[in-house]
Amino acid sequence: MKLTILGGGGFRVPLVYGALLGDRAEGRVTEVVLHDLDAERLSAVSRVLAEQAARVPDAPAVRSTTDLDEALRGADFVFSAIRVGGLEGRADDERVALAEGVLGQETVGAGGIAYGLRTVPVAVDIARRVARLAPDAWVINFTNPAGLVTEAMSRHLGDRVIGICDSPVGLGRRIARVLGVANPGEAFIDYVGLNHLGWVRGLRVAGRDELPRLLADPGLLGSFEEGRLFGPDWLRSLGAIPNEYLHYYYFNRETVRAYREAEQTRGAFLRDQQSRFYAEMRRPDAGALTAWERTRAEREATYMAENRETAGAGEREAEDLSGGYEKVALALMRAIARDERTTLILNVRNRGTLAVLDPEAVVEVPCLVDANGAHPIAADPLPGHATGLVCAVKAVEREVLSAAESGSRATAVKAFALHPLVDSVNVARGLVEGYTAVHPGLAYLR
Repeated sequence: MKLTILGGGGFRVPLVYGALLGDRAEGRVTEVVLHDLDAERLSAVSRVLAEQAARVPDAPAVRSTTDLDEALRGADFVFSAIRVGGLEGRADDERVALAEGVLGQETVGAGGIAYGLRTVPVAVDIARRVARLAPDAWVINFTNPAGLVTEAMSRHLGDRVIGICDSPVGLGRRIARVLGVANPGEAFIDYVGLNHLGWVRGLRVAGRDELPRLLADPGLLGSFEEGRLFGPDWLRSLGAIPNEYLHYYYFNRETVRAYREAEQTRGAFLRDQQSRFYAEMRRPDAGALTAWERTRAEREATYMAENRETAGAGEREAEDLSGGYEKVALALMRAIARDERTTLILNVRNRGTLAVLDPEAVVEVPCLVDANGAHPIAADPLPGHATGLVCAVKAVEREVLSAAESGSRATAVKAFALHPLVDSVNVARGLVEGYTAVHPGLAYLR
């Protein structure tokens, strides 16, 4: 079975390959093709993968290419983790937004819109090529903003594109751990929303919802990441546990201030950190896997550092430093390729799951997965406060898709202006001016 990884020179690719090395069952991935526009990064990541596979018998063969069509032909699965504009683009997204006094985070607010406007045209081109060159392939999208990009690709691939994210998985795992659930894999997580905009409303074990027990205990609520980020009082008011990315909404003013006062933004930190890693990989004597593991540990430990500092949440727990999206990707591939039925939280077309959104809107919800793909599970309606936020952000995503399709600068301004975290039409105009000035990939906006 052939897996093509788009963005194959990306820093987190060894996580995916490492997960594949542990899969010894029939019907497993036997060939991995890495595609990237940057041959030097491809070479660096290939070295890491070679060291990972050194002592693993029958490890999946790895080859790399800068030719997209070659990478896609004959693929059974396509894992998309591209970054249009690179980390320099992410740092620019943050800088331009902060100069206007608003959040420039990668997937939330102005930064997420800018990233989406750059990425959607590229993702649509990929989707069209997959439909032509590998029509039977399943596309697993991790490219951010994951929900928006998955929806753009679904217009050409239908249900054969599925978006994944590790945030809901990590949140469910932390809740189960705090509640003392012996086997978290047997718990059903009632999670509903959009990518990076969802809430856990229940955690059922053997038919019993254990979340009320958590919400009733301030000590338990304050003992894990989201409890420390949001505070027990706010979680009890919501009656749910929000995805960590909702901290950017609920504590926006404090977060913007923290980002403006930080020595450097997250994107700038990752840009500099990964530049050092890839520079080190130019030395033929460098230990590739050791260097990668050291860099990854630092990356994970500093994740959402400004938010945790704002909330006084302290350091991340050791259990939360191990990643997770690669496990979701592998579980999804297994379920489809081998008809190993499972339940996963995924980004898929709504199909009536949330009545307030149309059937084609991509949502992030629990799905039953089998050989025929991912099927969203019926969900209870969201409470009013969550419904309002979900509908507002989905409306923004639709304006982004419209702007990317039409090239309309006015529509791009509208997308920024309608976002809940952008507080003025004039700010929206300034953002479009700022982003088009620094991003060649937005030259299509007229």
